[in-house]
Amino acid sequence: MKANMIDSSRIDAMVAQLKTAAAHAQGAASPLNGADVAGKADKPNFADALTASLNQVNSMQSRAEQLGKRFALGDDSVNLSDVMIAGQKANIAFQATVQVRNKLVSAYHDIMNMQV
Repeated sequence: MKANMIDSSRIDAMVAQLKTAAAHAQGAASPLNGADVAGKADKPNFADALTASLNQVNSMQSRAEQLGKRFALGDDSVNLSDVMIAGQKANIAFQATVQVRNKLVSAYHDIMNMQV
């Protein structure tokens, strides 16, 4: 792979993760949360998808913290590379979450500033 080329396998993997998260959030609908009485689910609920994503970021950060603690306590089953990779994954997920939040806040401000 060249340094200036985009790795399409990573993009495909990320798209697959997004589809999985969306399917997971859509499957979590109940009659009280966006599904009609007949059992058919409505369109995916944004709040459920956002909550699922935030929970996933939180679990990544918790896992990275636990691995770091275990490594610091001398657990032989935890490698330094595992700790560093988990920390970087949690960091990237958090940064992506902050960027999504910034875009949502920007969109909210744009909508509120519109002339009616």
